[in-house]
Amino acid sequence: MFNDHNLFKNPMKQLIRSFTLCAFLLICSVNMKAQVSFGSSEKFNDGWQFVVSDKEPDSKAQWRKVTLPHDWSIEATPSRELASCTGYLPGGIGWYKKAFTVVDTHECHFIYFEGVYNRSEVFLNGHLLGKRPNGYISFMYDMTPYLKKGENVLTVKVDHSRYADSRWYTGSGIYRNVWLIHSGRTHFKQWGVSYTTEVLGDEAVIHVNADIENPQNKQLTIQASLDYAPDSKKLLNKFSCPISELASHSLVVKKPKLWDIDSPNLYKLRFQLLDGNNIIDTTSINIGIRTLEFNPDHGFKLNGKSMKVKGVCMHHDAGVLGAAVPREVWHRRLLKVKELGANAIRMSHNPQAPDVYDLCDELGLLVMDEASDEWEYPKRKWVKGWNKGKPSYDGTFDFFEEWIDRDVADMVRRDRNHPSVFLWSIGNEVDYPNDPYSHPILDGDGATINQPMFGGYKPDAPNAERIGKIAKRLSAIVRSIDTSRPVTGALAGVVMSNQTEYPEAVDVVGYNYTEDRYTTDHKLYPKRIIFGSETHADMKAWNAVNDNEHIFGHFVWTGFDYLGESGEWPSRGLGTGLIDFTGTLKPNGKFYQAIWKGDTTMMRSQWRGNRRQGQMPRTTKSPVAIKAYTDFEGKEFIQLIIELIDDEGNKVMTAKNEVTVNVISGGKFFGLETGSNSDMSDPRANHRHASQGMLLAYIQRGNTSEPVRISIEAEGVQPVEVSF
Repeated sequence: MFNDHNLFKNPMKQLIRSFTLCAFLLICSVNMKAQVSFGSSEKFNDGWQFVVSDKEPDSKAQWRKVTLPHDWSIEATPSRELASCTGYLPGGIGWYKKAFTVVDTHECHFIYFEGVYNRSEVFLNGHLLGKRPNGYISFMYDMTPYLKKGENVLTVKVDHSRYADSRWYTGSGIYRNVWLIHSGRTHFKQWGVSYTTEVLGDEAVIHVNADIENPQNKQLTIQASLDYAPDSKKLLNKFSCPISELASHSLVVKKPKLWDIDSPNLYKLRFQLLDGNNIIDTTSINIGIRTLEFNPDHGFKLNGKSMKVKGVCMHHDAGVLGAAVPREVWHRRLLKVKELGANAIRMSHNPQAPDVYDLCDELGLLVMDEASDEWEYPKRKWVKGWNKGKPSYDGTFDFFEEWIDRDVADMVRRDRNHPSVFLWSIGNEVDYPNDPYSHPILDGDGATINQPMFGGYKPDAPNAERIGKIAKRLSAIVRSIDTSRPVTGALAGVVMSNQTEYPEAVDVVGYNYTEDRYTTDHKLYPKRIIFGSETHADMKAWNAVNDNEHIFGHFVWTGFDYLGESGEWPSRGLGTGLIDFTGTLKPNGKFYQAIWKGDTTMMRSQWRGNRRQGQMPRTTKSPVAIKAYTDFEGKEFIQLIIELIDDEGNKVMTAKNEVTVNVISGGKFFGLETGSNSDMSDPRANHRHASQGMLLAYIQRGNTSEPVRISIEAEGVQPVEVSF
């Protein structure tokens, strides 16, 4: 039972025998504000120029125009000479620049990057603003000291020359949004506004916290007000007080509508920072009120109700779109995850784009947030196919010691305000046996680990006891910022890690592919809270959760197919997804959907039929026509499903015709996706062979009211034109 931390100021709360977790706020309004919690913001994605160059570009460089987010790796054609871990796509060194003029009268100007992969350096008018090696962390720089009248030039160097530095596809470039932030000298700090809630009977008490940049030590007042988000005109509560008295003030909600996976109710909390009667900074945030409880014997409760976490692991790419994934594409993907019967996603294995957390808040998906996949030593990176041949050892380990404390802290500060986030993971499989750590237990009796390990004890390898010390350090950093959620880690070598301080350093212990240890370790460590942080998508994995009250859930590997960790050529990825690149449920996805939704009839059907034999055709006829439609209405992107059908309107599952898509007017072609993992053609080409009789086209709408007109052609089939 987790009760080690003082969750609230009331000392009586320390006697609570279950671990009650608190709801948090959502910093940004959808597509309107940067997730920084201060000032005014505007997107800074247009008007950039880009070039790939090992050296700083000179006047002869062939710059080209790009719009952010941008991933240059996905613009290349896969090559079997490249590394399988990246999906056979390249990296390199890229340069971005943008000229701009500041015309407003704000005192301070900042530049905020949601993510740059990786080893970025940012310059303003030739002055280095800063470096950030981690490609998944959001960061901000103050441009004010180096801004000048007239034209300014921002330059970003992205060094992904060590391109095989991850076990999966990362992408390269400024692959998330960039924002300009304007404010006065006195303002809320970056990610400085947070809050916790207590649910007491039919009331919720909201405790607000705000950190202020106050260089002149002004006597400031803060005002907080609360509305119900769907009806923001309905004021529920408010207070004003000096900043120094903020800790003693709170908001009370009578009969609160709780945030839940089925009813993700959100409230809007507004803040004003005042100097006398002058408002000097504002922010408005969405919040969700909910409680979480974790118990070593009885599992997990959301809002006091027991539930099993049915989770999927999710990487951050979207096939032919690479790592630069639009919000609406994420929206459709998360809806597909919900349709699967899942109620949680794991950010494997790093913080992801702010849009994803916002959507999880809105849709009702729990989130396991994760910091990293590698600590102080490199893991194996496969280059000739997953677990094939000789690996390489590039990675992110070289900046671990200098940056990990700040990276973990920034993950928690940025994401702590999302009601969807319910677990903080400090790392994934850093304890994989002999990759790189080792321990004598690997040669001992009873050391069976239910997944491959690289041999027995290796005295020359780093000692596994180091893992426990690092885990204690990183867990302490998380708790220094947020004690309202448990800290966890995804353990790959549980038997080995049990000989270290690692399991005791975290609050909840994740087991990767070691379901056979659930019962054994529950008896050996009765106070340990255990869950499946990564499992196969099979009946054994689910039964280990469903049949054991003390196991609160698991995260299946994976929700969607993803790039990288590829097999031998030709292979874009590992192909383990329950859902393919187009958003279509695979046979095993339908099987797991039946398991999670309790449909025994479908379960037997999928097990006896499609799951074993693969997806069978509905028809044996040849395609004669094209059917094009959408299953998601997007304002910025059309995600167009293209099917090859027979004369009765049935999709021809065996059809592999080459399909060509052209945007005639009103939009821009963005990508053409196939569900095939072995399709190694140019990811950005407008023509691909169908897989199982279908493809998915991504079309960006134009900025005018002109309809989007799209032509679709296929070999041996009458072409069609559709408009939106």
